[in-house]
Amino acid sequence: MGHPPLEFSDCYLDSPDFRERLKCYEQELERTNKFIKEVIKDGNALIAAIRGYSSAVQKFSQTLQSFQFDFIGDTLTDDEINIAESFKEFAELLHEVELERSMMVQNASDLLIKPLENFRKEQIGFTKERKKKFEKDGEKFYSMLDRHLHLSSKKKESQLQEADLQVDKERHNFFESSLEYVYQIQEVQESKKFSIVEPVLAFLHSLFTYNNLTVELTQDFLPYKQQLQLSLQNTRNHFSSTREELEDLKKRMKEAPLTCKLPGQPTIEGYLYTQEKWALGISWVKYYCQYEKEAKTLRMTPTDQKPGAKQGTLDLTLKSCVRRKTDSIDKRFCFDIETNERSGTITLQALSEANRRLWMEAMDGKEPIYHSPITKQEEMELNEVGFKFVRKCINAVETKGITTEGVYRTVGSNIQVQKLLNAFFDPKCPGDVDLQSGDWDIKTITSSLKFYLRNLSEPVMTYKLHKELVLAAKSENLDYRLGAIHALVYKLPDKNREMLELLIQHLVNVCEHSRENLMSPSNMGVIFGPTLMRAQEDTVAAMMNIKFQNIVVEILIEHFGKIYSGPPEDTTAPPVPPPRVAARRHKPITISKRPLRERPVFFGASVEESAGDCDGVPKPRSHGDKPVITRPPVRPPDPPCRTPIPPKLEQRPDLIAGTAEEMPSSVVASRTKFFETASRRTGSSSSPQGRIPVDES
Repeated sequence: MGHPPLEFSDCYLDSPDFRERLKCYEQELERTNKFIKEVIKDGNALIAAIRGYSSAVQKFSQTLQSFQFDFIGDTLTDDEINIAESFKEFAELLHEVELERSMMVQNASDLLIKPLENFRKEQIGFTKERKKKFEKDGEKFYSMLDRHLHLSSKKKESQLQEADLQVDKERHNFFESSLEYVYQIQEVQESKKFSIVEPVLAFLHSLFTYNNLTVELTQDFLPYKQQLQLSLQNTRNHFSSTREELEDLKKRMKEAPLTCKLPGQPTIEGYLYTQEKWALGISWVKYYCQYEKEAKTLRMTPTDQKPGAKQGTLDLTLKSCVRRKTDSIDKRFCFDIETNERSGTITLQALSEANRRLWMEAMDGKEPIYHSPITKQEEMELNEVGFKFVRKCINAVETKGITTEGVYRTVGSNIQVQKLLNAFFDPKCPGDVDLQSGDWDIKTITSSLKFYLRNLSEPVMTYKLHKELVLAAKSENLDYRLGAIHALVYKLPDKNREMLELLIQHLVNVCEHSRENLMSPSNMGVIFGPTLMRAQEDTVAAMMNIKFQNIVVEILIEHFGKIYSGPPEDTTAPPVPPPRVAARRHKPITISKRPLRERPVFFGASVEESAGDCDGVPKPRSHGDKPVITRPPVRPPDPPCRTPIPPKLEQRPDLIAGTAEEMPSSVVASRTKFFETASRRTGSSSSPQGRIPVDES
């Protein structure tokens, strides 16, 4: 299990459990920082010392082998599994390079050292600055709070009001610092997957490309590199969509920190001070209290443990709650409770008047209950007008915009989107809008469609099936993953299933034009995952499952024909993985376990070597022989998503024929083939190999 997510709501409570979980994140951040320093140190040694090249590579390999990613949540996606295993694969490759006695890599500092140094300084360093600010504001707030709570209620009202304003200001500063720190430390924890792996991957690529003794190894490495780049890009896309949702949740938490309650948590919790009588007088002891309204149970955990004191957690059952009059005690914000376990009353002090009101409201005290008005945007419904709107949008996109590059990814103007929605859903004449006219561009239509789907009162794939769909996407058994989603689709209400089929059929049509619009099923999953599926609760844990929502939509697109050919035989429950020996499961991409290949004859070989190849088949080279090379290998292409489009070159017919002969069955293979084809189409002719061999087990 990985680290549990840090909920933004915990920043307001600042509980001991929250501090303990935050400490785990800080330890992981420090471990990552030390790891990056170690990689940078070893990389510099590798660049500087040619004589010690062999030992430097071996040490670098061992450093990569020893590191293992920690993650947020309980399950990794297929792409994250590839990333998590990548350092082990890199270590095996470096060991193979060591056996080949390769030469020093060029420009390694720019590829490896600088990106990691920038990540360590800009991301980890910035996180440490956030930590310092968080600790400073926390110390300042609690120090002021302690002084504030000891103010006498007999002071002038103006002095008390001024003191309240100062405490509220410091509380707000501390809460904002806590939110920013939690957001930053989780962002670094998630972004390091690609921010650390990509520089190492680029360094290895440069090492194998510019080393004239490892051309064969470079050719073997390219397929793995492309597939790992796909995993990195997919993980980056999932991270970007998750970060947008987290930023929105953080914004809502800043506006109303107590409105986002997690399911299964106490009705109210926080710090309270309790009046306790001792032999030498009266003292106030600080407790962290949790109250459950239904059971009327109050748990009080002491936080100010004195040396030698044996104070344990108190579990009390509430009988009554009464506000304490100001003139009856020399403290502010007090209220009395009676419990079954203790005779007499217990006097508690809240942190503020508003905080006391919340406690008394939860405990059914005699204070009046204040409700803040909650305004909710008018929700859209999945009705006849909605179906008409979706069909018109789909027809418009497929008629005049299906080949538009970045369709559905490019966002339209908010003003135009609202204008289109208001016109179409006008109660006086609903649906009376011609989307085929020149008044509406493709960006406005696609953004309006996404806005409508995202603002339905319930998502298309329903709250009820959300958990089951996410669990299905988390399964490592590919057959079960597809079968479970197939069965769950037919558990949807009729109108929801009809709408889903309409949309997925459209997305399949869009992906069929991926050569022109560059929109693959994976890209569509990132866009429509949060749109067609969303969790009912707004929590960080729910946001972390967005990547699995994306996978569900991706599976629906890739297996549309099978899923919508008819319901499975038994739709009462998702199929259980069969107890067979050779179950088809996702396997991490690998290069270190590849079968050994024959060594080809290179350009510039001797005449005797060439004469021996009279049948046209190159002779295998023994392990100790060194190839003769007259020119350096051509640099392989950059990731397809970042390569600028050069002038179009003539396509090689043998490559085109090779891609049409057989279709890869795995998801990774299909994505790889798409990017290969797109790269060839745009003139990326520097990659010498044809299709990429992929293990389709």
